[in-house]
Amino acid sequence: MPRLKPRLFEPITINGLTLPHRLWVAPMCMYSSVDGMPTDWHLVHLGSFAIGRAGLIMTEATAVSPEGRISPDDAGIWKHEHIEAWRRVVDFVHGMDSRIGIQLSHAGRKAATYPPTRGRGSVPENEGGWTTVGPSPIAYGPFTTPIELDAEGIAKVVSDYADAATRAVEAGFDLVEIHAAHGYLLGQFLSPTSNHRTDEYGGDARGRDRLLREVISAVRERIPAEMPLVLRISATEWVPGGVTVADTIETLRGIEGVDLVSVSSGGNSPDQQIPAGPGYQQPLAREVRAAIDVPAGVAGLITTPEQAEAVLGAGDADVVYIARQFLREPTFALRAAAALGGELAWPWQYNRAKYIESIP
Repeated sequence: MPRLKPRLFEPITINGLTLPHRLWVAPMCMYSSVDGMPTDWHLVHLGSFAIGRAGLIMTEATAVSPEGRISPDDAGIWKHEHIEAWRRVVDFVHGMDSRIGIQLSHAGRKAATYPPTRGRGSVPENEGGWTTVGPSPIAYGPFTTPIELDAEGIAKVVSDYADAATRAVEAGFDLVEIHAAHGYLLGQFLSPTSNHRTDEYGGDARGRDRLLREVISAVRERIPAEMPLVLRISATEWVPGGVTVADTIETLRGIEGVDLVSVSSGGNSPDQQIPAGPGYQQPLAREVRAAIDVPAGVAGLITTPEQAEAVLGAGDADVVYIARQFLREPTFALRAAAALGGELAWPWQYNRAKYIESIP
């Protein structure tokens, strides 16, 4: 009996962009930038996924402003000089006939922290840290208490996202993703645990998601109409009194201009109790996808071709984001195609390494 074509290796069109398959590289922080600049590390790191034929490659969280970096070593796109640095990476990826998206981010109260190689906690200003901002003066665990953003500060955040999107287009990226997950600034505004404001950016759910809606609208205006705009969001906080899946669905139903929702979870509280395990976010994606009218993607300890295929086969998501397994194996997409019987062209330079037949 002929083998059924795997859903994982069917092409998918998001807005005006057609991707060759649905196995995508998730954003992963590298803490290897200098003044926000991507370096040779990023060229080799992201380029290896293009050689390995990933369906789409996402950059790490890329700060829209210097104060939006998670750490002093984070990537950014807040100034003109970043455009050429990123274009070098983008051009290589395109030269391998692959596609690349950028994740725009602002860390808010979780900014100015040490990179993993230098410790934990907030970096003091005399060591290169800076004053952090948030929706309310509520610290994330032991981190420095942020300054509450005023009207001018909020307007700057929106403008920073819009300007970063313009630079992303100039750099040649194929897709833009807004990072509103993992307890970073936009997610901080969404949550009643971190947003205690009483103005138009706080209070009920519609107030708390106002900044997110303004950022989406501003970014959408700066990118081509056919360019996909993705939103990454934490479906639940995994803490009492925090954002729930029902809350997230309500927020998503009030948003326009997004072409795909990347479903993740947690990150806004050090007290979270995440039931991490293989595919632990798949049920969240299932609920979100069933409730909204745009495609959904999911990540979360998905490590085998069969597991990724099962997510799509169950109808729980439209694309699968892989993080750790791509770090272990940059050619994971090629192996997955061989394992599942999918069709995926190898780079001619690697032809001698092709799997002769489908592997178990």
